[in-house]
Amino acid sequence: MDLTRGKDHPTARLLDLVPGRSGTVYKNWLAERGQDFREGVRIATLDPFQGYKNTIDDQLQDATSVRGAFRIVKLAGDAPGEVRRRVHQDTLGHRGQGDPLYQIRLLLRASRDRLTKRQQERLRAAFTADEAHISVEVAYHCAQQVREVFHQATPAQGRCLATRLIECLPTCPIPEIARLGRTLRKWKDAFTLNYEEPAFAKLNTSKFCY
Repeated sequence: MDLTRGKDHPTARLLDLVPGRSGTVYKNWLAERGQDFREGVRIATLDPFQGYKNTIDDQLQDATSVRGAFRIVKLAGDAPGEVRRRVHQDTLGHRGQGDPLYQIRLLLRASRDRLTKRQQERLRAAFTADEAHISVEVAYHCAQQVREVFHQATPAQGRCLATRLIECLPTCPIPEIARLGRTLRKWKDAFTLNYEEPAFAKLNTSKFCY
């Protein structure tokens, strides 16, 4: 996907569809594009997979690798659901409908600033229905903080919040959140580089996005 904006293409463009998701497939595709194409790539976003990062380092030496907002928010948004399913299984011994946590499974993925008052009350009721649900509540607020990284007033504020989360989340006693923190810490450079320039946060000026 090419996210470069210009007169010839004011919106993003799909460059190609290639079977497979390995680093080798990505490397071969870039090699086939030619040197002029590779030298024109300035910013490359990537999934949290080391094979992609190795390919960018090998084929796009002059490009800056960043983690796109969508990928980071999705990664963080998955964590509360994982905690919910674990707590549900631990407390009830099964998965299924009827439990307060099950009823809020979709709300856990939504941005809290978009929730209605009634939806906020449903979340609060589910969180307080059982002491064991506190892990889900903490996971939810951690995920929301990751989301809010991309809605700070300035790049400096976004970078500051991202750095603080990278430091704090790996120490969380909730294993799913600690794993999220370790992943973000592993990709610290690609994560925090989103905020070196305002354009990086939305990638509106990217030459190339995988």
